Amino acid sequence: MVKQANGKLGVLLPGMGAVATTFIAGVLAIRKGLAEPIGSVTQLGTIRLGKRTEKRNPRIKDFVDLASLNDMVFGGWDIFPENMYEAAMNAEVLDARLLEQIRPELEAIQPMEAVFHKDYVKKLDGKHIKPQTNKMELAEALMEDIRRFKAENNCDRLVMIWCGSTETYIETKPVHQTIEALEEGLRNNDQDIPPSMIYAYASIKMGVPYANGSPNLSCDVPALVELAKQNQGIIAGKDFKTGQTLMKTIVAPGLKARALGITGWFSTNILGNRDGEVLDDPDNFKTKEVSKLSVLEQILEPERHPELYKDLYHKVRINYYPPRGDNKEGWDNIDIQGWLGYNMQIKIDFLCRDSILAAPIVLDLALLMDLAARSNMSGIQEWLSFYFKSPQVGEGLYPQHDIFKQEAKLLNTLRHIQGEDLITHLGLDYYDEE
Repeated sequence: MVKQANGKLGVLLPGMGAVATTFIAGVLAIRKGLAEPIGSVTQLGTIRLGKRTEKRNPRIKDFVDLASLNDMVFGGWDIFPENMYEAAMNAEVLDARLLEQIRPELEAIQPMEAVFHKDYVKKLDGKHIKPQTNKMELAEALMEDIRRFKAENNCDRLVMIWCGSTETYIETKPVHQTIEALEEGLRNNDQDIPPSMIYAYASIKMGVPYANGSPNLSCDVPALVELAKQNQGIIAGKDFKTGQTLMKTIVAPGLKARALGITGWFSTNILGNRDGEVLDDPDNFKTKEVSKLSVLEQILEPERHPELYKDLYHKVRINYYPPRGDNKEGWDNIDIQGWLGYNMQIKIDFLCRDSILAAPIVLDLALLMDLAARSNMSGIQEWLSFYFKSPQVGEGLYPQHDIFKQEAKLLNTLRHIQGEDLITHLGLDYYDEE
């Protein structure tokens, strides 16, 4: 039984820079009829129900009971004190003329003091941070922020989506294995507990669904998976699938489906936003690199198809280039092989806008995680892998990166929630198609 989406939905965002302000400003603009929610699957996507001959293809937002955009309330934390109008102007993603039309609403949204430590993001140095130095005390301060925000904004439900920077690379350690070890680590200021994990802990502890939009470990550790199970909590991640990786998850499945070989895939990016500046540090880049490199291996499965992919050389580069700002360029060179091993090449030059691609992902995740919570789901939401570069999965499972398989799982989960038959595309004949 799905609980109705009555009342206000509060969306809390750790990191209120380019992605968060583009998302918030976009929703406010859509409310006023100033723009369309292009890129949002929940708002513009359709879903097929039953046999093709039935011709039932409603909009997703009309099929499942999602929170209304008019009922969304926004808040969060940032290391800089500027309100959302000032932050959006500084980000230089959206046109100033659009921002002026929603200026009062944006100016009313002021970030709370953030949990931040320069050890994890060396390139940034904000001063709008919480005074506590103990990590458990910081988690408790975040929980108090959550309580206060919910009460002050008369929210019925909350979700939290990490939109902050990529942190330095951390591998899973003993402190991450159990809830007890993690809580002891918080009390002892363990170095392997970064700020994003403190936010995740606070969110899950408060029963607030949490999604991780960066490649940080964050909630992707056994302790927080177990905490989510105990608290009937919702978690999902990691790393929003936007530019270059989005293209890989579209192109690679097609090449594999046609049994074409791939010997090399070289990817390079230039971007000049805050994310690019952070990733200019090798320790932070490694976190992103691990997320981006895993995609092709899972899709292509070279161990199963050695004649096609055993010699695949995959390289990823990210370069900080200030003149581009948020307008990222992702360039791919793909060396492929066809019949009898003859060589061919594919070149992709994707001049994209990072935050423009990420903002609708934030919207969809907020609405779908809220739906999951109201549907009595809990734990890792693998059906939301569609939105992530490095999807979080259950222990012993591998992530699915093929975007078409991810879409099928997403839509079938929505059908399941509503009690509709799942679609397998197994048609027995023209008149008896599923």
